[in-house]
Amino acid sequence: MRILLVEDDIPLAQGLKHSLHREGYALDWVQFGQLAIDTVNSGDVDLVILDLGLPDMDGLSVLRKLKSLNKLLPVLILTARDGVENKVAGLDLGADDYLAKPFDIAELLARIRVLARRINTHQSSIISIMDVELDVKANLVKFQQQDVEFSRREYMIVKALMESAGRIQSKNQLENSLYEWGEEVSSNTIEVHIHNIRKKLPKEFIKTVRGVGYIVRKS
Repeated sequence: MRILLVEDDIPLAQGLKHSLHREGYALDWVQFGQLAIDTVNSGDVDLVILDLGLPDMDGLSVLRKLKSLNKLLPVLILTARDGVENKVAGLDLGADDYLAKPFDIAELLARIRVLARRINTHQSSIISIMDVELDVKANLVKFQQQDVEFSRREYMIVKALMESAGRIQSKNQLENSLYEWGEEVSSNTIEVHIHNIRKKLPKEFIKTVRGVGYIVRKS
């Protein structure tokens, strides 16, 4: 899951970035509302954690714009504005959850897990292609009914390719699903992961489209 954190408190944002990365989430961080809108407009965000007190525009205005771009995008409001009127306003505008500062990181992680499960209910939990079965709820991959062990990033590549079966995923798209903005990525990182994945799955399961990317065929 790729999370966008919209927060202008730098120490708090850095702490959240560390905690969420440790839990296996890819997290991008912006400090301004307009940057949040531009990022969501690019389409590569699964969940937004949104502070209401931003330096360039009010967080509720950002929320309204985000929901106009993608009404199904989960948004968790994270703010020092703990008054009931702000909570009501946020929820009325389509926010999915609300957490007042100060908060415990364990509670934030629990709320993120709830939203992640909600996302998964909008799609079939099992994807099956060529005797390979992906359970997106349990985060498991099986081949011929046997569990296949993958590293976290290998699993995320398999998930990205199977969820997009029939569509080519470029190297850049796969990198974006694995790494945060500014994180150093070796030029052959995706190739190495793909090589390791291919050892564990059927021959020709992942096809290379030379100069473009990788694809898993639907059948």
